[in-house]
Amino acid sequence: MINKRVASLDDALAGVRDGSTVLVAGFGDVGIANTLIEALQDRGVRDLTVVANNTGNGNWGLGRLVISGQVRKLICSFPRSGEYAEFVKAYNAGRIELEVVPQGTISERARCGAAGLGGFFSPVSAGTKLGEGKETREIDGRLHVFEQPIKGDLALIKAHQADRWGNLTYRKSARNFNPVFAMAAELTVAEVTQFVELGALDPEAVVTPGIFVDRVFVPGGAT
Repeated sequence: MINKRVASLDDALAGVRDGSTVLVAGFGDVGIANTLIEALQDRGVRDLTVVANNTGNGNWGLGRLVISGQVRKLICSFPRSGEYAEFVKAYNAGRIELEVVPQGTISERARCGAAGLGGFFSPVSAGTKLGEGKETREIDGRLHVFEQPIKGDLALIKAHQADRWGNLTYRKSARNFNPVFAMAAELTVAEVTQFVELGALDPEAVVTPGIFVDRVFVPGGAT
């Protein structure tokens, strides 16, 4: 019987190693698997490359992981968003690397990683500092830069509902990066608000099919 629900955070993050590339979904304060992120920090894994929308907020979630010094590099769109002071300290001290990537480009790079594609040409960032050092090509009279795919060792995603097969639904804007990041990692762990019986989810409402999800964790054991 397929049952992807795990009972503990240790089970949810078993096998995660130093040097992993971690895809952290979410936008602002919405759709972020904070329980899983903080559990990753508690495990003490280090030298992480984190792909996210921003650099975290304050001393919780991704912000806590940055403060602890466990992140070697951040790939994100908004390094100065929310309570970012701790990231700036780490960056100015040379303790963390930063790669700024436009939001849509992050999403498409992850989609390419999920689909097994070798990358894509985009006009976004062409002729700017973000495009420096990248391969360029003129397409239809417009300069494009080549963007590499992103693929993670681990994706930490937040969903609204899940069944034991790992099928997921999302609530409104909490959907954001979660579906594409779920597809782009070797190991995808979903933190969900509600766990429902198999067959309870409307198939038309399932955004992430269970084939892309390896483990499901429900904080507090809620149903």
